[in-house]
Amino acid sequence: MDFEKIYNEYKNIVYNLALQYVQNQADAQEITQDIFLSIYKNLNSFQKKSSIKTWVYRIAINKSLDFIKSRKRIKRRFFFDAIRNNQTKEKVQFSHFDHPGVILEQKEAVKKIFDAINQLPERQKTAIILLKIENKTQKETALIMHCTVKSVESLYQRGKNNLSKLINNEGK
Repeated sequence: MDFEKIYNEYKNIVYNLALQYVQNQADAQEITQDIFLSIYKNLNSFQKKSSIKTWVYRIAINKSLDFIKSRKRIKRRFFFDAIRNNQTKEKVQFSHFDHPGVILEQKEAVKKIFDAINQLPERQKTAIILLKIENKTQKETALIMHCTVKSVESLYQRGKNNLSKLINNEGK
């Protein structure tokens, strides 16, 4: 399979998956570029142990999680630098949820849900995104996450319970 064909077939899927993780169009576009750069660089080393789609999903998830970790490090470093420089009066701006398909009235509720999803442990978050947002089956999710279907079920249930607690505690 050549790179151009992979790009044309998976560009929308990859972008939407990245957008589910970061809820910001510019960041999702940046991640998408990183994902396809990685695919391009590693296409010759693809071992065909899984389908190309599963391979692309794995790269997309890993790049999205890496991006989130990087942003958290930057925010932490900025915060500690501000403390050292006695500039804590400056307000840190965090990205806002700007998914184009969300109806304006639902934007706040969707943001609350995604804020809660972003607080979950990585594997629980990934299970919820793949199963409920990307509509993958448990078997597909297990392949993408390199685990068993039972593990996916467990991760999803724990994630769902934790998500419920996070959302209900915010309302108090």
